Amino acid sequence: MENIKLKINGIEVSAPKGSTILDAAHLAGVKIPTLCYFKEINEIGACRVCVVEVKGARNLVAACVHPATDGMEVLTATPQLIKSRKKTLELMLSAHDRRCLECVRSGNCEFQSMCQELGVEDSGFYDGDRPIHEIDTTAPHLIRDNNKCILCRRCTSICEQRQHVAVIGPNNRGFDTVIGSPFEMGLGDTSCIHCGQCVSVCPTAALQEKPYIDEVLAAIADPTKYVVVQPAPSVRTALGEEFGYPIGTDVEGKMAAALRRIGFDGVYDTCFGADLTIMEESEEFRKRLIDGVGKMPMFTSCSPGWVSFCEHYYPELIENLSSCKSPQQMFGAVAKTYYATEKKIDPKDIVSVSIMPCTAKKYEAGRDDQSAAGPGIPDVDYSITTRELARMIRKVGLDFRNLPDEKFDDIMGDSTGAGVIFGASGGVAEAALRTLVARLENKELKDVDFHAVRGMDGIKEATIHVAGKDVKIAVTSGMTNAKKILDQVRAGTSDYDFIEVMGCWGGCVAGGGQPHCDAETWNHTDVRGLRAKVLYDIDVKREYRKSHKNPSIIKLYDDYLVGGPGADKAHHILHTSYKKRKVNEFLD
Repeated sequence: MENIKLKINGIEVSAPKGSTILDAAHLAGVKIPTLCYFKEINEIGACRVCVVEVKGARNLVAACVHPATDGMEVLTATPQLIKSRKKTLELMLSAHDRRCLECVRSGNCEFQSMCQELGVEDSGFYDGDRPIHEIDTTAPHLIRDNNKCILCRRCTSICEQRQHVAVIGPNNRGFDTVIGSPFEMGLGDTSCIHCGQCVSVCPTAALQEKPYIDEVLAAIADPTKYVVVQPAPSVRTALGEEFGYPIGTDVEGKMAAALRRIGFDGVYDTCFGADLTIMEESEEFRKRLIDGVGKMPMFTSCSPGWVSFCEHYYPELIENLSSCKSPQQMFGAVAKTYYATEKKIDPKDIVSVSIMPCTAKKYEAGRDDQSAAGPGIPDVDYSITTRELARMIRKVGLDFRNLPDEKFDDIMGDSTGAGVIFGASGGVAEAALRTLVARLENKELKDVDFHAVRGMDGIKEATIHVAGKDVKIAVTSGMTNAKKILDQVRAGTSDYDFIEVMGCWGGCVAGGGQPHCDAETWNHTDVRGLRAKVLYDIDVKREYRKSHKNPSIIKLYDDYLVGGPGADKAHHILHTSYKKRKVNEFLD
């Protein structure tokens, strides 16, 4: 690749042709502050915090969008620049709710950190009239507080470009500009898919998950309630980041210990639910592929953000969705049926809590047809995010780093490597193949690693020959990527048989409920890849790597779900239904 040469702060730098000044500065080890910039998501130079001086230019230029050219001379930290950036932040603060001590992002707020780094000493320097916004709590998964919004437009960009939903965007002009839903609608009244990607990129607390920490702690304190908890695979890959561990650290053992000390009566693992999902999903796919029962291709149904997208925007493909509940919901359903029977507890007295990397799981817990134990008894009572769990651990005073490594409880604590890799894009397809091939070929696979469906590419493909058929598989994550495949299926031009869809780009490891990464970290670190590697490393070390080999799953079918996967009792407890939903057409 052709390189250019330029000078940054008097030092000669070589950078690939097509680089921005920001890119070149990074190569030189020079940090230029950014606020609105988020690589490949929001590159618009809106906030003007990244301005630099370029020799010969009449005005300051935004480093994140201005191209670096051969022979260019750039200055990044002159007194003029520091004064300009400081003034920009002071102006933003004049319209910002500055009750930082009460804010969930205090200490982990990019705006707050930048004000400290650039020496903003008078947060009220430009005080005067400021717009006051009503807090929007209409959505089941998040709270929108535009009093804390700095108009960076990261949320707008990711909602439109990555998710192809565009239910939030800039409204009005000038002083009255506000990021919100069209026509002043509450977010809960739009066709939002609840993925929470807007929350994950927000640099402040203008967008935050709807919390249930107090409700969970109250249930634990209630002597009449038996509270069980299940953390998803991806939680163990990222929770450590909240306590100073490097990205890509497995903290499964300390997480189990923390949950036990918080006071949960049963500490289990969503990976058990993932293994159960594979049992049902692989049987459902076998019936569609071999017996011709059901529409093809079959879509996975583990991601509630994706399911919501399908119901809103592709309702004609609902019959292609697997009827399997997600691992979260399967675990909750079994907890209030099988587990309740084993423990001799009234299902009404069990409080089922999930810890998820995903905000859409909060929405999913309240969906219809998710009450296996009977009307009024939801499979999952509360779903909290990885971030909420970290806050809960701090709230009860646990020293996370010094906790011992412990295991999950028995009955529903066993899981296989197949269940663990659900958290990475391609993991569901790979786990399904391990069991499907064994069933159709009536023999066990020796090599269970399907590398073709791994990685962070938005669309991946694989073909396997099984039972005399070439089965073509597609794996996609992020709704903009999924749309390309969905349009093929809608048009009848797709030749796929099995399609895994994840709502978040890279899968659950990058879910909307995972720990916040500042833009500097996200832009220059393979966060998704490092978290996914944790799951594949765990998979390799597991005694069992195929869901149908899980002894606890075998026992569940033998003792309770008699008749095997897909049988009447299993179908009643572990499967669900879908419906067409209202669409607000905001995209052309």
